[in-house]
Amino acid sequence: MSATHAGFVRSTVLFMLIGTGILLGIVFATFGLVEKTSATFDYIIVERDIRRTSADLIQNLIDAETGQRGYILTQDDSFLAPYDQALSGMNSNLELLSQRVRGRPIKQEQMPELERLVQSKLSEMARTIELVKSGQRDAAIRLVQTEVGREVMDQIRAIVDEFKQKSDSNVDQGVRDQVEATTQLQWITVGGGIAILAVMGGAMVIVYQHVRELLKARREVEHLNAGLEARVSERTEDLMQANQEIQRFAYIVTHDLRAPLVNIMGFTAELDTSLKSLQAYVLADGTSVSEEMIRDARLAASEDLPEAIGFIRSSTKKMDGLINAILKISRDGRRQLKPEPVELKTMLETIAASLHHQISEGDGQVSLDVKAANLVTDRLSVEQILGNLFDNAIKYKHPERPLELAVRTVPEGRHMVRIEVQDNGRGIAEQDQERVFELFRRAGQQDKTGEGIGLAHVRSLARNLGGEITVSSRLGEGSTFVLRLPSDLSRLVRS
Repeated sequence: MSATHAGFVRSTVLFMLIGTGILLGIVFATFGLVEKTSATFDYIIVERDIRRTSADLIQNLIDAETGQRGYILTQDDSFLAPYDQALSGMNSNLELLSQRVRGRPIKQEQMPELERLVQSKLSEMARTIELVKSGQRDAAIRLVQTEVGREVMDQIRAIVDEFKQKSDSNVDQGVRDQVEATTQLQWITVGGGIAILAVMGGAMVIVYQHVRELLKARREVEHLNAGLEARVSERTEDLMQANQEIQRFAYIVTHDLRAPLVNIMGFTAELDTSLKSLQAYVLADGTSVSEEMIRDARLAASEDLPEAIGFIRSSTKKMDGLINAILKISRDGRRQLKPEPVELKTMLETIAASLHHQISEGDGQVSLDVKAANLVTDRLSVEQILGNLFDNAIKYKHPERPLELAVRTVPEGRHMVRIEVQDNGRGIAEQDQERVFELFRRAGQQDKTGEGIGLAHVRSLARNLGGEITVSSRLGEGSTFVLRLPSDLSRLVRS
């Protein structure tokens, strides 16, 4: 076993023991506080029962005394019913109270005196009722007037009030104990939880450090595999896209170069026909020439030959322009990129200033909103892209309103910058929005000179920089070209 692994095992076991000890401490403390809380609760319940039983005892004595005095005054037997009922309740009250004060020395010591006083009061009330029943009502009244019964009642009230007061005090103390126990339980729980979290955190750090070492090599391999898969996927997509571009390019080149060649071939045949008429006249070699031959020779020299030569020259010029455009895009693709820090705001202000005269001629204006100010890229390529987009906005502005050109730059994700060039020009029909990026393709009304290579050149430059350009547009309302570029081209070039 290596030293690192042995240290990890020791640290892990130590943290587990500490955590287990803290957990057991919390459990035992919680059980102790729960037991204490339960005992305090039972104590409070008994004190409340003592207070209620004491109150019931006084109430029964009052009810019995009321029935006694009502019977003495009226000699009506109906007053004896509450009296008898109160007597029955008092016996029950005394028995319950005697049971509930056990274990409470002060109250338990006073119980014999309370029982004696209650029996004395009951005897006094029973004596008066017996006197009334035997026809000695006046003697019963005189016995009541001696106030012996009142004094006994006062003494009973004093003891019962003391019971109630002590019970109230004990209940209050029990409630305070309950609150204190609850608070202690909360602190123990919180403190124990924090301690366990600290232990878990320490253990997790140890585990993390150990696992980090174990998985370091694996993560590197996975990272390399993931990067390889991503690069393979990117290269596959680039190859597929390049293959599609090559197919489109081959079609466009063969189609657009074939048209001038067909014109040249056709007018060469016409040139040959005209040349025969001219040869017949020029090479007559002294023989007689008919008027028709003279007329045909003059027509060929004055009209047919210049027309054929003119068409051949224009077709050749068109082919030369198409070939030069192809060479230009090819040269840009082969040019070595030079990543350098570029301040977008300064570049945009410079381009706008160079075109200020053309924009201000029609009361146009340019607004810049630069939130992504810097990137590392090929300056010349970005200047060509933005310059071409500005030129197109001016070239294809709407004839009935001043040009409003808005440029916004914002970061997009961690490694990309988004540049939006929005105009209020003619706009591009939906079916032409992808077509405008194809070589020698133009969209909309063809009232402006051009070969249809501008936006194809722009897309080629953008892709050389590792980015892409798209357009969204509404016919008659304007267009928004969105250029996405890597924020640091040097990383892409190194990879």
